[in-house]
Amino acid sequence: MSVRRSFELAFLLSTLNILTAQPQPDKLAEKFLGAWRLVSVEGHPAGSPDFYDDHPSGIIMYDRSGWMSVQIANHGNRPAWPRNGSQFHALRGARTAEEKAAAFDTYIAYYGRYSIDPSAGTVTHHLQDSSLPGSRGIDNIRYFEFQGENRLLLSVAENGHGGLLTRKNTTYKLLWERIK
Repeated sequence: MSVRRSFELAFLLSTLNILTAQPQPDKLAEKFLGAWRLVSVEGHPAGSPDFYDDHPSGIIMYDRSGWMSVQIANHGNRPAWPRNGSQFHALRGARTAEEKAAAFDTYIAYYGRYSIDPSAGTVTHHLQDSSLPGSRGIDNIRYFEFQGENRLLLSVAENGHGGLLTRKNTTYKLLWERIK
C-alpha cells in the first residue's frame, strides 16, 4: 500500500471515529427515555396537603438531550369550563378568581434538565420553569425504581423542610407506565 493510500485510509478512519464518537446514553439513562403515563399516586408531598383524588392523570417525558417535562391533573376536582367553539382561550380572561384558583390548584407542570445519579438511585429534575411561581432553579430529587421494562416508580425525596428523606422513609410515590 502506498504512503498516500495509508494516509487517506488513516484520515478516513479518524474522521469516521470523530463522527461516531457522539456521547451515547448509558443503559440506565436509556431506560428513562420516552413518554410515561401516570398509573397511580400514593401519599402526598411532605409538608403539603393531599393534591390528588382517586383519578389523577399525567405524563412525564425524558429525552436524549437531557430535558424532561411533567404534567399532572387532578380530574376529580377539576370542573370543566364552558367552550364557545374555538374561543376557549379567550374565556380564560372571563373566569372568576375562584375558577382560576380551582384550575391552578388541580394542575401541576414543570420542565427542565435532568440528571441521574446511579449510586444514589436518584433522578434530579432541574426546574427551568413551573406552573408554581418561584420554582425556577430548584431541584426535584426522586428516588427511582424500574419495575420490569415498562414501569417506573418515582418517590419524592424532599422532606418539605429543605432536607431529604431516606428511600425507606418516602411516602409520596408516583407510578408511571411507558407509553407504547
